[in-house]
Amino acid sequence: MIFRSWNGYCLCACRAEEFPADAHPADAPFSPLVFLVRREPETSRGMFRISSLAELEEAEGVNCLLPCAQVKPADGGTLAAFVAQNGATVLNLAFQNAFSYLCAQYAAKKTGLRVTLVGLGDVGGTVLTGLKLLGRELEQIRIFDPNEAQCRRYEMELNQVLADTDGRVMPRVTVCSGQALFDCDLFLFTASRGVPGLGSGVKDVRMAQYEANRAMLTHYARMAREARFLGIFCQISDPVDHLSRCVFLESNRAENGTFDAAGLLPEQVQGFGLGVMAARAAYYADKEGVEFTNGRVYGVHGEGLIVANDFGVDYDEAVSQRLTELTRTANLRVRELGFKPYLAPGLSSAAISVLRLVRGQVHYGAVPLNGTYFGCVSRMTRQGLVLIREDICPQLMARITDAHRALREFDY
Repeated sequence: MIFRSWNGYCLCACRAEEFPADAHPADAPFSPLVFLVRREPETSRGMFRISSLAELEEAEGVNCLLPCAQVKPADGGTLAAFVAQNGATVLNLAFQNAFSYLCAQYAAKKTGLRVTLVGLGDVGGTVLTGLKLLGRELEQIRIFDPNEAQCRRYEMELNQVLADTDGRVMPRVTVCSGQALFDCDLFLFTASRGVPGLGSGVKDVRMAQYEANRAMLTHYARMAREARFLGIFCQISDPVDHLSRCVFLESNRAENGTFDAAGLLPEQVQGFGLGVMAARAAYYADKEGVEFTNGRVYGVHGEGLIVANDFGVDYDEAVSQRLTELTRTANLRVRELGFKPYLAPGLSSAAISVLRLVRGQVHYGAVPLNGTYFGCVSRMTRQGLVLIREDICPQLMARITDAHRALREFDY
């Protein structure tokens, strides 16, 4: 391994040609340590954190949700010991904006954040209200919707909300122009087309929106590319997992349609739909008298969802399948009452989960995993995205593997 110093980072690579021209030799690793790799961009991660040298060469897939074998210092020498103690970043140079995103991530603010929210329908309005009330890290929430009156209404009403009970000043809500959407730290997309009506009888409401929402999202993905956006694109409209993958792919297409890896890195896109599934699973576990302290949800926000009463040795297949069905169809129970189910999704999947993201806390979301955006628990750090690794029991792991395979086989 070769070490070089560059802009305060310790870069590490196997080949000298991977380093920037202005990098200087270094005798030993120091923090922050960044491993430079070059991997297939359509199916590989762009920037992520490792805590073991074994993770550097680990094959990508659902196995990354399991504990990784630790490299003993005797096997990896001082480098393995350094990574175990300090962590490190893996940066995929196949992406043209890799170094720019690396610097942006390490320089990212924790407070005073600017958010752009596109779409002020039922879900968007709920997300906006949640962020206004809870977003202590936010300085400004910029809103955009084709319905200008809707924008003006939310700007007026939410800026007339009193400071909270501790006297904290809440984020300002401002109307954003269509030309400045990506002048922000986080971009939240909640706009949606073709939502089936209450009496439509459509069983998978989320997938029914795929084609219409995909066509709409293409425009915004290309805008992010043109703006050289270095923040996080939070995909909230359904189907979350599939559309997150579409945003990533479309942002990386040249004008002739070829994939050129010149757009968003995979970790710059995250889908927010699984939070409400976790909340619904806990709700039904309580109703059914099921212990859910170690309960988990994985996979797709909709068909393909996996609920587990426990991720480890107390996993019960029958109980978990029952919870999965109750959770997956919970939105239909609300629709049967004559209402659209948007309150819990807007708060659990979006507002609360996005704030947990910016706080560096563990949260549910769809993140890049071997050519898919797969729902699991993760957290964001300056060193990159961290997948939460747990001793998942084999029977549950088989379900997770099947769900991941189905996402990989989807025709995007």
